[in-house]
Order: sequence, then C-alpha cells, then structure tokens
Amino acid sequence: MTVVTRFAPSPTGRLHVGNIRTALHNWLLAERAGGRFVLRIDDTDAERSREEYVEAIRADLAWLGLEADAEERQSARLGHYEAAFERLRADGRVYPCYETAQELDLMRKVRLGRGLPPIYDRAALALSDAERAAKEATGVAPHWRFKLDHAETIEWLDGIRGVQHFEAAQLGDPVVRRADGSWLYMLPSAVDDIEMGVTDVLRGEDHVSNTALQLQMFTALGAKPPRFAHEALLVGSEGKLSKRLGSLGCDAFRARGIEPEAVVALLARLGTSEPVEPIADRAVLVESFDLAHFGRAPARFDEAELERLNAALVHQMDYAQVKHRLPAGMSEAGWLAIRPNLAHVGEAADWWAVVTGPVEVPQLSDQDRAYLGEAARLLAWSDDPWHALTNALKAATGRKGRDLFHPLRLALTGRDSGPDMKALLPLIGEAEARARLESAARS
Repeated sequence: MTVVTRFAPSPTGRLHVGNIRTALHNWLLAERAGGRFVLRIDDTDAERSREEYVEAIRADLAWLGLEADAEERQSARLGHYEAAFERLRADGRVYPCYETAQELDLMRKVRLGRGLPPIYDRAALALSDAERAAKEATGVAPHWRFKLDHAETIEWLDGIRGVQHFEAAQLGDPVVRRADGSWLYMLPSAVDDIEMGVTDVLRGEDHVSNTALQLQMFTALGAKPPRFAHEALLVGSEGKLSKRLGSLGCDAFRARGIEPEAVVALLARLGTSEPVEPIADRAVLVESFDLAHFGRAPARFDEAELERLNAALVHQMDYAQVKHRLPAGMSEAGWLAIRPNLAHVGEAADWWAVVTGPVEVPQLSDQDRAYLGEAARLLAWSDDPWHALTNALKAATGRKGRDLFHPLRLALTGRDSGPDMKALLPLIGEAEARARLESAARS
C-alpha cells in the first residue's frame, strides 16, 4: 500500500513555525516510505479564507523545498461533503439542533455544576417533527451534529502516543455543519482522507480528541481509517507555549537571512531523540525520520539554535550555491575567504566592501603609524604576501603577537577582527594594500 500523507492548512493566515513543522514531518514521512504528500487547502470558511494566503502557503512550501505530489481544494469538493452528509442523515448519524450559543453555554455550566462532563445533552433528539417544524417556521435554522455511538470505547494505536482510549459517552456530539449550511473541519476532513486515499495522518497532540470523534465518522461512512500519530506541540525556548511562535513564519526567517535548510534541519528533528545537526542533505533527514524516535515531551523551539544552525550551514555552502546572491565582482576566492565569518549569506556584502574599499581606519598611536610605514616599505607580493610581510616585519621590528598583527589588520580592513588575512590580502591586491598602509601611516 502506497503511503499517502497530507498537510491541510486553512488559508486564513500565514503559515507559522508549528504549521511548517507539521508540513515537513508529513513530507518526510511520505518520502521515507516512497509515498505521496498531498497539499489540501482547507478553504471551506469562505468568509475568512483568502487567495493571497493560498499563494503564500504555496510559496512558503516551495521556499522550504517541500514539493507536494498533488494539491486539492476543499472549496471545489463541496458536493462530496453534501453526499456524505446525506448518507449519514439517512442512517440517523447526524441530527439537527436549534440551541443558541448562549443556551449551549448555560447548558455546559449547569452540567459542570452537577459534576457532569460539559458536553451536549442531546436535547434536540427529543424534539418531535412538529416541534422541529415549529422552530424552523419561526426562522430558526438548525446546526447539525454527528451522533456518536456512546456504547463504544474508541481505541487506536497512535504512532507516537501508543494505545489511546476514549469512552464515547464522555465525548460530546460534534457540530459538523453550521446553521448557514457551511462546514466545520471534522466531516470534510474525514471525507477527504477517505477519498484521497490518505493512509497516515500526522498532526499535533491538540487533535487527539478530534481523532477519537473522527474514527467513528470513518466507521459510519464505511471506510477504514488512516493511521494516526500526534506529536507534541512546539513551545518557546522558555519552555512554555509562546505567542511569538504563532507569528514566526517563513517571511520572518527570510527577513533575518535564515536559510531554508536551517529551518528544515532544526524542525526535522525537533521533538525526537535524533540530534539536531546542520544537515543540508535532505536524504539524510529522510532516512533518519522515524515516528519511533518522537517523545511525548514538548518540543522546544530555540531561535538561538536556529541561528547557530544557519551559520554552520552557510559555512558549508559552495560558491555555486550562492554566487547569484553575492555582490558584483565577488569571486569564488572572495567567498571562500569571507565565508567563515558569516552568520548569514547577506553579510557577505559588508565584508566585500572591506575588500573593495575604501576603509576607515581608527586613530593610531605614533608608534603604530611608524610601524605601518615600515610595513608599506617591506610589502612584497608573492603567493603568500601576508606571511611574507609579517615575517619581514617581525625580523625588522621585533614585534610579535597582537602588536605585530593588529595594526596591520586595522590599516588594511578598518576592523578589529575578521577573515583570515592570508586569504583576504590577495583579494585587496598589492597596489591597494600598499596605499592603505601608507594612508594609515600618515593619518
């Protein structure tokens, strides 16, 4: 059986880091099994869904390199949900309800006060046909609930959480259709999973109770349910749910110069027993992906760790990967010289400006200015002009360590630290290097 996973975002906003992790894990699960990854746009909420968000979801997945094997739109499948609804209605598995939101809230409070679970009491099932007709005659449109089989103990083997048990009698009949005829998440999702051949549903642990309800929907529709696995939710670096995680997405990562490979490397293993490492090769991440490696503890997302991964991955990047993103004139030698000092590719422009000049040299002591004048005189070009210069200066002046190297770096780059001068000096060039040394000596 071909493994089919799905990522089902609602286009009511941008993807955030939790959504991205869900999408990535479903993609990895499908890739590991040689299966298919389906992007399903859950756009049944016509009022809140926006086409701009659909485009943004596609763009974000493309940036991350998560290519879907198929894309479906729920808004194009309304007839499928209607047919399933009518089947359930004929079988007595959905029923109309007429309570207002205020009445339902009062009902929950009364049940809580009596020590009962705050679930719907099925009062609508006691209404006669005449009573229902009377309500509708006054303009009260019903919403519809799925009728659970309260005699059943719902069980499944969760791919991460192990065996799960729910007593159906302790669960409320979920609303599947609003009074205006629009759909809630539960029934369309089950119908789609059946008709799209989804074999594995991997999602957050906040959906565990939804899974218990949906399992009965699969049975009522005469279908075998997919395998379910529920992973721990992301928390912030402080160890608790963070509002920032709800707004942190691909736009924010791109604005900070984070590489998609860093996002993928971090999120692929977050919440698992596998070490988080700067792995750019997707095949390695795919091969090591296993639900058995997931734990129950919250998965901690640390932005500082993302930055460290990003820097490590930038340091692995070949010139061919980045040349279209580098400043004009920057050669492969320039990239290799500057790369070890970068946390983000975008910083290359700042360091290339050090090579191309001009540079601003801070105030120097009289001794250092005289020393730099001697450096300009002794500068001789070779395959390794930096070491030739420093060896000559050491012999001529007796300087060593910081006193030998630091004034030269200041004069040549205007910086206290930076790339290896052995690699940087040939990029500056002999004439420019001598001019900078002479200028610093006169300053």
